[in-house]
Amino acid sequence: MELTTLFLLAVGLSMDAFAVSISDGLTYRDMGKKQAFAVSGAFGLFQALMPVAGFLSGQLFINLISSLDHWVALILLTLIGGNMIREAIGELRHPETVVQQKSLTGKAILLQAVATSIDALAVGISFAALKVNIFTASSFIGLITFLLCLAGSFLGRRFGGGLKEKAEIFGGLILIAIGIKIFAEHMFF
Repeated sequence: MELTTLFLLAVGLSMDAFAVSISDGLTYRDMGKKQAFAVSGAFGLFQALMPVAGFLSGQLFINLISSLDHWVALILLTLIGGNMIREAIGELRHPETVVQQKSLTGKAILLQAVATSIDALAVGISFAALKVNIFTASSFIGLITFLLCLAGSFLGRRFGGGLKEKAEIFGGLILIAIGIKIFAEHMFF
């Protein structure tokens, strides 16, 4: 997988976590440097681990899907990206008032990290079909997620929630575009 494609994929996958980081920065009064690093570290770690888990499970049935790998990538990335866009539009249509809460707990961080990294599990299955170097890809995805979430935490604290839905829509569009690119490369080139 080309570095540019991997970078765009990492950015696309990290948009859910980035949006949650913005929301956390906006919502929690105690979001300082320590909390921002904890949130970003958890999100980056899970975004790195989930593709590995998906890759390993994808290896179990790789022979069944090897001739359909481009279809698998297209369908999974389109579904993931489309769902991100649908959820963001739903949030734009029904904005909820943001209530500042006292503190962000470790349990809440863990739940957010798992919830925002489920998409990466499905991408890991695509990586198995495409025979991507999983350790390079997952490390890169984790690093990009960490950096974007760190920025998101501080942006949320500073500027508020206006970026959240836009980040999710952007991430969804990136994932769909990558799915189309992989499909087109396998079908036409």
